[in-house]
Amino acid sequence: MEKKDGENCILPPTDGYPHCDMKIKLLKANWSSDPCYIRHGVNGSMCSLLIYLSEIESWCPVLPGRNILPAAAQNTKMGAGHAVIRDSLKGLYPAMEGRIEFKWMHQRISSMEDIWVEAGRSFSAKYQLTQRTAKHILVHPGFITREANTHMAESAFTGGPLGELVQWSDLISTLHILGHHVHLSASLPEFKKFVRTNTSVCPSQPSVELSLIYTDIIGLRQIEAVLSESWMRYQCMMRVLDSFGTEADFNHAAWVRRHHLDSSYGSLNILLKQFYTMFPHTPDNTFLGFTVQSLVESQLRSTSRAQQALVYGKSAMYWQGKEAMLDVIHKYLDIHGTADKSAPLPSYVKNHGIVKGSEVHSLLRQSKVFVGLSFPYEGPAPLEALANGCAFLNPRLHPPQGRLNSDFFSDKPTFRELTSQHPYAEFIGEPYVWTVDMHNLTDVERALTAILNQTIEPYIPYEFTCEGMLQRVNILIEKQDFCYNMGGWPPLSALQVVKAEVNTSCKQACQNEGLICEPAFFPHLNNAKQFASYGVKCETSELSDFYLVPPAYNGKNNHCLFQSDALLFSCVRSHETFTRICPCRDYIKDQIALCKACV
Repeated sequence: MEKKDGENCILPPTDGYPHCDMKIKLLKANWSSDPCYIRHGVNGSMCSLLIYLSEIESWCPVLPGRNILPAAAQNTKMGAGHAVIRDSLKGLYPAMEGRIEFKWMHQRISSMEDIWVEAGRSFSAKYQLTQRTAKHILVHPGFITREANTHMAESAFTGGPLGELVQWSDLISTLHILGHHVHLSASLPEFKKFVRTNTSVCPSQPSVELSLIYTDIIGLRQIEAVLSESWMRYQCMMRVLDSFGTEADFNHAAWVRRHHLDSSYGSLNILLKQFYTMFPHTPDNTFLGFTVQSLVESQLRSTSRAQQALVYGKSAMYWQGKEAMLDVIHKYLDIHGTADKSAPLPSYVKNHGIVKGSEVHSLLRQSKVFVGLSFPYEGPAPLEALANGCAFLNPRLHPPQGRLNSDFFSDKPTFRELTSQHPYAEFIGEPYVWTVDMHNLTDVERALTAILNQTIEPYIPYEFTCEGMLQRVNILIEKQDFCYNMGGWPPLSALQVVKAEVNTSCKQACQNEGLICEPAFFPHLNNAKQFASYGVKCETSELSDFYLVPPAYNGKNNHCLFQSDALLFSCVRSHETFTRICPCRDYIKDQIALCKACV
């Protein structure tokens, strides 16, 4: 029911705002207890109460006619100005200098500055970029915060994992080159400076009005705890870096409880597209990616390739049990490594120890093949090998590895299974990537012989170049809106509907047609009228949150199944009874995150 007071303020229906009435009563009784409320225009009138509770805090729906500006527009009013492609990264350095949390990122960013600046110029020359607002964007990598206590920032210099640090470095560079205002946070006290947190009285006032917050799953849990009752204000701004992806089964807290799918990284209850992945492996999530450093021609010309292989494995433990394959390779090539001393290596290996990235690149330029050992999974290094003109020997995984048979994936919020150490590289294929059964020595020798009889040019897929990342992230910032305009992008004109037969996921059905599943279109298809337009007449129908496959139908009796909970839409699930109605779209070659009508 609409409610009116004597001042003609109209409160819209309060569905989704269960505490609104209570908060009105509390504020009416206590507004004069703190001058903060008066500064926000509260004077005891019902209109002032409602405006405060809907615009300053988020307990009530916004009043009709108030025309609340999106965050980007608010930032323009506050002087954020237009976003202009920058010709330097030096504006980032003061916030990073002298901070161990950002030391490795600072080194990578500064080492690639010339490449980023050139990519920005090239990108700017190709596209119309004048009507963009410079947004205030907070970057809070939870895994390096003091509170997380992982020491991953420190271990980066002693052989620790680098994949996440690479991605965060490249994201920060991208945001800055695109002309946005980047704010860095590596602790909760630092984070609190940028947000409004509800206390017993007025919420605190942030130093800037944020438009976006990039974090990870550790950071998201920190942020949700800090914000408490203010969480709803910021939830739609979250972009969560998540290397291996999150699927609907694990994201939806009630589904997790119902199906006993506990995961340290699950039950977050945000939109699946708010998860940003390292590689484009999960269409329910958004592909963010990273960049692979390109080399100038003089660097490539100045290095001649030796009869050598470089092994992918910083931990010597990864080498254990791989001796038979390495023996075969050693028949043809000298073998080099960049491993620690956690286990003995074969005597013929020339081990350089843990070295800087520039030294790894130099070794790749001298080598003919980069040898995978089946772990680590889905890292940046194989693409760096291709960028240096070095083929990658990619171990096939028998059986495919996932949550049900791998300790590494046992707690990850996904049922995705890896068919090789690096599925994205596997997709690139020969002559750059040779996927082999490393226990089949004949297969290994066949691939090695082919590699030695070929010459390949350096190769980087466009989506992993600096310019490709600038294009992708710029479009995501400008178009992907989970706060105000969730249905507007990708454009509906990109929708191509495909029926997935029983036991076939939409991911697979779209892929079979040379397309990609686009979950943003699920709501559009989730009704009987749309079914009828694609030749499906629903004899009976059901709105349910007990399945992950809707919209779908039973071909035997034309019983139609529609999804009642938007968090349960899934590209990757199939069913033995139901035929799925799948939302697919095309994509730009080497830029899979974007449809052809998206740019």
